[in-house]
Amino acid sequence: MKQSASSAISLTILAEAIGAQIHGKDDIFISGVNNLEGGKPGDLAYLEKERFLETALHSKASAIIVSKHYTQLPCPQLVVKNPQFAFVQIINQFFAQDQPAPGIAKEVWKGPEVSIGRDVSIGPFVTLGARARIGDRVTLYPGVSVGEDVTIGHDTVLYPRVTILDRCSVGNHVIIHSGTVIGSDGFGYLQHEGQHVKIPQRGTVIIEDDVELGANVTIDRATFGQTHIKRGCKIDNQVQIAHNVIMDEHCIIVAQVGIAGSTQLGKHVIIGGQAGLIDHLTIGDGAMIAAGAGIEKSVEPGAIMSGWPAKRHEVSLRTHVLVQRLPELHQQVANLEKRLATLENTKPSAKNSKTKKR
Repeated sequence: MKQSASSAISLTILAEAIGAQIHGKDDIFISGVNNLEGGKPGDLAYLEKERFLETALHSKASAIIVSKHYTQLPCPQLVVKNPQFAFVQIINQFFAQDQPAPGIAKEVWKGPEVSIGRDVSIGPFVTLGARARIGDRVTLYPGVSVGEDVTIGHDTVLYPRVTILDRCSVGNHVIIHSGTVIGSDGFGYLQHEGQHVKIPQRGTVIIEDDVELGANVTIDRATFGQTHIKRGCKIDNQVQIAHNVIMDEHCIIVAQVGIAGSTQLGKHVIIGGQAGLIDHLTIGDGAMIAAGAGIEKSVEPGAIMSGWPAKRHEVSLRTHVLVQRLPELHQQVANLEKRLATLENTKPSAKNSKTKKR
């Protein structure tokens, strides 16, 4: 059961929740969570790696989650296998941010045949298009726009000014941050007599369960069929996903990435910030693409790519080293050219050699 962030919770209860062993006093109470540097009396922090032990020694937190018992630490310790994961568990169970109370603001606009589930929280100036279906315990912050025939699953949160356009579908336990637009038209035009003629975008977007989308993400609807973001994908701020992209389960996409139309990502793909992928590529399962990389060809499963244009990371590193040496190599070549020119100017000609022999 979630507690209010202002409630004080026994260290024993917290230890039981994460299966931790307590070292030190167990009769203290925790009222908040923080990092080691910012921890103050009443706070719980965690020590992820031993190299941060010095910071932990100076922390004012009342208790620290650790992976092993440190005799140097004067405060109580909760010993678990994975301190960071345990810390997240405690935040989610006991110190989660309070959500708005259930209820529907009077300023909400609803089209005909809208279906709304139980215990929802819908803020003022939300618009719900005709036949929209809103699941149980959904939170729609002020200014959210939901189009016609949109489906939003249970326990999903849409922050202010999120837009879900007509016929798109959002799953359960999805988080979408402010300013994100789902279902805008794909960027499709044909050339005719010197003009750009718009290709109608008739498809939709499907967002599966447990997806999180950052602020100002844009996901275009398909020309036909679906743009599809599958279960467990996490997408950072200001990412552009074009029409008919398919992103398989549990991908991580960091900020400002651009993925062009009809590219397919396998499972567990990781793409670093500001990388760009051209259209109609296949990125294999488990591939990793470094920040700023330019992907012009399909990527094999498990490959690590970097650079622009992208190459295998080990090749890119060697190339990078050589590029750093280009001024030095250029100077060496210039020196060799000078020496060669000097040798050619001082070498006796064939005519002079014959004269001397006579």
